[in-house]
Amino acid sequence: MSPVDYRNDFVESLGFGLDRFQIEAIDAIDQHVNVLVSAPTGSGKTIIANYAIGRMLQRGERAFYTTPLKALSNQKYKELCELYGDQRVGLLTGDTSLNGNGDIVVMTTEVLRNMLLTESQQLLTLGLVILDEVHYLQDPFRGGVWEEVLILTPSAVRFVALSATVGNATFVGEWFEQVRGETSVIVEETRPIKLHDHLAVVHRGQTQAEIIDLLDGPRLSDQARRIENMMKATRRFRPGPKWKGPKSSAPPPPFRAPRRSELLLALEREDLLPVIVFIFSRAACDDAVHQCRRDGLLFTTPEERREIEMIAQLRLSEFSDDDLRALEYADFMDSLRRGLAMHHAGMVPAFREIVETCFERNLLAVVFATETLALGVNMPARSVALERFTKFSDEGRKFLTSGEFSQMTGRAGRRGLDDEGHAIVCFAPEVALHDVGRIAIAPPSDLHSSFRPTYNFTANLINHFEFETALEVVQRSYAQFETDHRPTGNKRPLGDQMTARHHVLEELGYAQGWKLTPQGQLLRSIYHECDLLIAESIRAGVFEGLDASQLAGLLSCYVYESKRATRTPHAAKNVTTKKKRSLNDRLGQERRGSIAERTNEIRMIAVTISEVEDRFAVPHAKEPDGKFATTIAAWARGASLGTVLDVADVEIGQTSPGDFVRNAKQVADLCEQLSRMRHLTDVADVAAEARDAVLRSVVAGASSVHPPA
Repeated sequence: MSPVDYRNDFVESLGFGLDRFQIEAIDAIDQHVNVLVSAPTGSGKTIIANYAIGRMLQRGERAFYTTPLKALSNQKYKELCELYGDQRVGLLTGDTSLNGNGDIVVMTTEVLRNMLLTESQQLLTLGLVILDEVHYLQDPFRGGVWEEVLILTPSAVRFVALSATVGNATFVGEWFEQVRGETSVIVEETRPIKLHDHLAVVHRGQTQAEIIDLLDGPRLSDQARRIENMMKATRRFRPGPKWKGPKSSAPPPPFRAPRRSELLLALEREDLLPVIVFIFSRAACDDAVHQCRRDGLLFTTPEERREIEMIAQLRLSEFSDDDLRALEYADFMDSLRRGLAMHHAGMVPAFREIVETCFERNLLAVVFATETLALGVNMPARSVALERFTKFSDEGRKFLTSGEFSQMTGRAGRRGLDDEGHAIVCFAPEVALHDVGRIAIAPPSDLHSSFRPTYNFTANLINHFEFETALEVVQRSYAQFETDHRPTGNKRPLGDQMTARHHVLEELGYAQGWKLTPQGQLLRSIYHECDLLIAESIRAGVFEGLDASQLAGLLSCYVYESKRATRTPHAAKNVTTKKKRSLNDRLGQERRGSIAERTNEIRMIAVTISEVEDRFAVPHAKEPDGKFATTIAAWARGASLGTVLDVADVEIGQTSPGDFVRNAKQVADLCEQLSRMRHLTDVADVAAEARDAVLRSVVAGASSVHPPA
C-alpha cells in the first residue's frame, strides 16, 4: 500500500475529520522527521501516535511506545492490542514481560533507557519511539530518564513526542532538533471541547449550593464580582488574626463553601454529572465518600448497581475473603453501588481499576480523586470540581499553578458526549475570586529539566564512551541546554557533576581512571535512586546468608521513605498496640534481630558514602529507612494482608493498603534486579525467591494486565 493510500484509509477509518494540529503532525510523520506535539489533555494526540506506528509497520520496522508510569503502559497496551491484535503488541514494565519481540512494544521509559545502556538486540530493527506524557520531564525522579533516552537512542530512530500544553514548546523543540535532528514542533492551545468555568457557593441562610459563572470572557462575571465586593466589604468588619476579643460580634460572611453533598446535589440539578472532584488529600477523599454515604446520596439505578457488582466480582475473583475484609470491601462496594467512589494511591490497584472501569462505562456519578488521576489516567467526565484552589507544598499553602489547573480541568468534557466541559471551583472565604480567575485564564507554564547524571548513568558512560564523548553526551541534555540559555546566575556545566560523581566512584574503587573495575560493572546494572548504596551493600556482603523474607525486609531500606507526618484516616482500626504486637507476623525474634542488625550496617555504609560525596560536592541520595522492613518481611513469610497492615500500624503508623502495595512492588523490582546478577549465585537465588514471595495476592494483582491464558 502506498503512503497516500495508507493515509487515506487511516483517516477514513476514524469516522471523523482531523483537527489542524493533527494534520500538521501527520504531514511531518510522512516527511520522516521527528515530531513534538504540545496540545491540551483529551485533544486527540493518540491519533498522531497511532498513525506514526502504522507508517512504521508499513516500512517493516518496529515501534516502541513509552510512558512514565506502569499504569499508563498497561492502559496503552490494552488500547494497542485492540487496534493491532495481541500477537503484534508487547509489554515491558520491569515486573511484566509479554511478547517483548512484538512489532509494537509498550514500555516504561526506564525500560527503554536500560535497553540503550545494555546495547540490547531489541534496538536493531527499531524505527520509531513514541514518548508519551513528555511534560513528565519535570518529574524529579523520572524526568531525567527522557533526556537519557533522547540522547542515547541511535540517530536513525525517529521520535514522536506527545506533551500536555507547555508554554515553551518551541524552546523544547530547539533542544530536540539539537539532539535528534530535524524536528517539527506542533502547538495546539485550543481545547477540543470548550471549557466553562463556574463557582459553587452557598448564600448565608440558604441550604442549597448555587453554581454560577466565574468568568465573562477574560474577566470575572457580574455575579462573581458582586460576591467579591460583598466579601471585601464584610472583611473590613471582621476580626483579623490578631483580634483577641469575642468573634461573635463580627458579622458572619455572606457566603460559604458548599458541603460535599450540597455540591453534588447542585451539580445533579444543573445536569453537570458525572464529576471528578479533586481533593489534595487521600484521607479527605475517603472522608468525602463516607460523608456522602452518611447523607444517603444515591445516583444509580438497580440495573447499574448490578453491572457495578459484576465488574467488581470479575476483577476480584482471585482475592481471598481475608484480603477483602482487610481492604474494607463491603464499604467500598456500598459506595460504588450508590455511584460514589474515591481514586488515590492509598487504594490497592485492583480497586482503582474497578473505579476506572465503572466510570468509563458511565456507572458512577462522582469520583473524589487526588491530582494523580489528572496525570494520564483516561477518565474524562462532564465536569471537574476543585474543592480547594490552594494546596500544601514544602513552602506552605500555595495557589494552584496554571499548569496544575489546566491538567485537572483537562478531564472536563467527553468527546462525542458533551458540547462543553465544566470546571467548578468551590468558594473559599480566604481566596479572592480575581486570583482564581487570573490563574484559570493564565497561559500554560514552561517545561524545565530535572536531569542529573546518576552514579549508574556515569558508570555506563565510562563503560561506553571516551571521557570527551561522555562529557559531550551530558552536555547535550536539556538541563545543559536550559543552563546555557539562562541569562545570568549559576551556569555550572553538568559535565562538572558527572566528573564529581566519577571522583566518588574512583575513591570507592568503582573506577580506575576512566575505566570501570569489576565492582563498577556491577553498578551498571543497578537502576535505582540509591544505586551506589546498593552496590556498596552488595560488596560488604550485607545480603549474604539471609532467607527470602529477611532479604525483602532489607531491600525495603532503599525503597521506603517515612512520611513527615502521618494522619490517621477516617477508618483507622481500633486495635490496641499490645494486641498488635502479639500478632502472628511469622518472623520471630531471631529474624527481626538479623534484619535490625543488617539495617544498621546499611546505615553505616550510607554515612561513609556521604563523607566521600561531601568532599566532591555531590548531593546525597535519600537515607536508608528501615521502618518498612518487618512489614514486608512478614508479608514475604506468608502473613495475611490484615496481619501485615496491623504490623505496619505498629512499626510505621497507619498505612493504607495502596501504600503497602506500592512499596511492596518496589521491593519486588529490586529483588528482580538482584536475581539477574547471576555472579552473586546464592544471593541471586534468594532474591528470585523473595520476589515470588512478595508478588502474591493483592501485590500480584497490582497490574491491570494478565498474560493470556
